[in-house]
Amino acid sequence: MPAKAPLRIATWNINSVRLRLPLLSDLVGQLDPDVLCLQETKCPDPLFPHEGVEALGFTHRLVRGMKGYNGVAVLSKQPILLREQDPDWCGKGDCRHLGVMLDMPGAAPIELHNFYIPAGGDIPDREKNPKFGHKLDFVAEATAWSAANPARRAVLVGDLNIAPLENDVWSHRQLLDVVSHTPVEVEALTAWQRAGGWQDALRHFVPADQKLYTWWSYRAADWRASDRGRRLDHVWVSPDLLGCLVRQVVLKDARDWPKASDHVPVMVELMP
Repeated sequence: MPAKAPLRIATWNINSVRLRLPLLSDLVGQLDPDVLCLQETKCPDPLFPHEGVEALGFTHRLVRGMKGYNGVAVLSKQPILLREQDPDWCGKGDCRHLGVMLDMPGAAPIELHNFYIPAGGDIPDREKNPKFGHKLDFVAEATAWSAANPARRAVLVGDLNIAPLENDVWSHRQLLDVVSHTPVEVEALTAWQRAGGWQDALRHFVPADQKLYTWWSYRAADWRASDRGRRLDHVWVSPDLLGCLVRQVVLKDARDWPKASDHVPVMVELMP
């Protein structure tokens, strides 16, 4: 009887799927994911490069995109079914979430959510900066949704645009008033995680006292030398899947790929 195969789920803010389509083959070559969740695809659905993605083995795809902004996609080697009941966050229809059911041969399906949370602009004040208010409102809605739908046999991934822990940023002290690490954002993300019972899959492997980043700004002349990173990309699992986790990968070298995204791919492997 063949051994049970692990499930590899990867997430990446690709920052334009059409511009960086060639890099997907590098990702597949290094991580070989069964499911790949993309954010910031910046591509209307009719223009999504299905042919190029299918050539990489992702025969099942669901996309939700718009011209020039946002956009999410779930690419899978196994059948997926759209969750029709998930909310239109903040009533904006701005293509920031895809929920699917992932078929698992011989086992119950896995509920998978791919999120792209608003970045929130530069000023951490909802009165002065509506983008920041939108971010907080989005996370508040997601928190209420998770409280009403506790996570069971579920995985949540994506660019959540918040680095919650002190060692998720290069300098906790210097970034306390910088959007993505402000106390109000950290509190909001922590409340969301707690409301659904979500478990931090990356920190399951990397202790909280160790630095862990998934994003490095384009502004740095030498991103690797300065290493001023943040962990904006996350993988959460429901409590019943925590013991199924096998390993995690943050593909840091992807930041050096030609025309790289400022985010790098993240993957977890589990035996569900």
